[in-house]
Amino acid sequence: MKTADITSFIPQRTPFVMIDDIVSADEKLSVTTLHIRDGHLFVNEGRFTEPGLVENMAQTAAAGTGYYAQLAGKPAPVGFIGALKNLNIIELPKVGDTIKTEVNFLNQVLNVHIVQGRIYLNNKEIANCELKIFLQES
Repeated sequence: MKTADITSFIPQRTPFVMIDDIVSADEKLSVTTLHIRDGHLFVNEGRFTEPGLVENMAQTAAAGTGYYAQLAGKPAPVGFIGALKNLNIIELPKVGDTIKTEVNFLNQVLNVHIVQGRIYLNNKEIANCELKIFLQES
């Protein structure tokens, strides 16, 4: 699926948008891409930094949730990262790279979603972590 305007699925706006397209989304897995551009908020010395990678994983989760909310005729919910667990950064992508991010939804307890995020560059995993994301009550 090619998304015309990613901001219809996530609450973030430029310059805080960390995904370009939703590749696929279902109730368990969301997949997005991001092309790393020079001048991006989280690019430093030609590399996309750790905070950008974490936010990319969180926004991938949000995009999947927002996609399903839109299918149900509802607005995309606002979520907040509540906790990170086992953050592992193997490599920082550089300007010109395109990363693919996969977020698996592991569990939901009330308004807390527990997800596992993995970021790939050229089919090689470069980052991963577990996130607890709190969804704001509407």
